[in-house]
Amino acid sequence: MDVPQRQIRALYTDRTITVYQAYPEEIAGPAVRAGRFVDPFKRERMTWIKPSFLWMMYRCGWATKPGQERVLAIELTREGFDWALARACLSHHDPAGGESREEWSRRLRCSPVRVQWDPERSPQLQPLPYRSLQLGLSGDAVRRYVDEWTVAITDVTPRLREIAADLHERPYPGPHGSVG
Repeated sequence: MDVPQRQIRALYTDRTITVYQAYPEEIAGPAVRAGRFVDPFKRERMTWIKPSFLWMMYRCGWATKPGQERVLAIELTREGFDWALARACLSHHDPAGGESREEWSRRLRCSPVRVQWDPERSPQLQPLPYRSLQLGLSGDAVRRYVDEWTVAITDVTPRLREIAADLHERPYPGPHGSVG
């Protein structure tokens, strides 16, 4: 199967797309209870959303890294997600993109959305030879994300911990010789 080098991998419906973020309890708990991001979530900071579940698991170490113990699945309107994509700028200059470093730098300063293409991950969190998207939202994009685009927030931490435990299978050291 040919997999494009860059591809947005996500769960989505006709109306929504699911992205993931990992937070400490003090941010995740209030967000889940409110169904949207509330204090102490900081609107002034860039917030990175990840459509790829496996890339999020790599980033947070299956919810074991400090400050990333709770993983939230955030359903966004596709209209909002598409707005972000339309205003996105690569977080680094790509000479193959056809614009000069100066043009890219000007566009970067004006863009409320950053794009990074990171290696997709296997369930064991090994890098794969193709890349998945993560978007950094700032300024007006964060405001829209919090106030307009978020449809639902679900804590998926218990389920992902079950999945992570299932991935720890290993060869059984049973009796030597052939069986059967």
